Amino acid sequence: MNRVMRIGNKKFHIGSRTYVMGILNLTPDSFSDGGNWMEKDRALYRVQDMITEGVDLLDIGGESTRPGYKMISIGEEIDRITPVIESVKQRFDIPVSLDTYKSGVALAGIQAGADMINDIWGLQYDPDMAGVIAASGLPCCLMHNRKVAVYRDFLKDVAEDLKAILRRAYEAGIHKDRIILDPGIGFAKDFEQNLEMLRHPEVMKDLDMPMLLGCSRKSVIGNALELPVEDRLEGTLAITVMAVEMGYSFVRVHDIKENVRAIRMTEKILGRVD
Repeated sequence: MNRVMRIGNKKFHIGSRTYVMGILNLTPDSFSDGGNWMEKDRALYRVQDMITEGVDLLDIGGESTRPGYKMISIGEEIDRITPVIESVKQRFDIPVSLDTYKSGVALAGIQAGADMINDIWGLQYDPDMAGVIAASGLPCCLMHNRKVAVYRDFLKDVAEDLKAILRRAYEAGIHKDRIILDPGIGFAKDFEQNLEMLRHPEVMKDLDMPMLLGCSRKSVIGNALELPVEDRLEGTLAITVMAVEMGYSFVRVHDIKENVRAIRMTEKILGRVD
């Protein structure tokens, strides 16, 4: 697959590069960096740092989705994300993805200037989300997730779930060229299932869609290496290198500089960049 996807003002060359999506959590309770960027000025300084370190696009979220997270109201989520999105778009030339599964938040974020919607429920949580995305004409990232993590044949079931997500998107009018798929590492999967998903990129590749992998500092790394969240950089980088080799177009990470360097070195070895 070689095609160009436009997100905001930037062209992303799908199939030839792996791009870095930088995580900006405007939350007090995210598992890794909760509370760090709640104040707008601190968030903007973090954006500047990420841009300096080579980030390709941002993913801004106003509600933590860590295991056992507490859901907040739509109004509170909007209040967290819209001032920062507006300020980022005013000050920086960087595409902005909005991490939300609620159509009301998505609509407010789009009005504030968001260039993409990242839905961890793959259009399954909010029946209005698909229509909001379709009407906006913006690209979206749709993640595999389930309310009940019970599988008969794990890999086959995940593949069928992803196909169902795509059908829902197409029926709503979201164009194929505007969709990225995420296997949902850490969501509705136990430790062994997360590893199985990482071992079998063909489940994603067979769908012939751009792919995003989000494993940064997650429990799959902590469980594998028996390390706390603050010591999971090396594990994240190992997965990032594998993501490049496996053909993922995006990785969603906290640590920008280190992941950018790991990607560039891997791409040099593979001969994918000048």
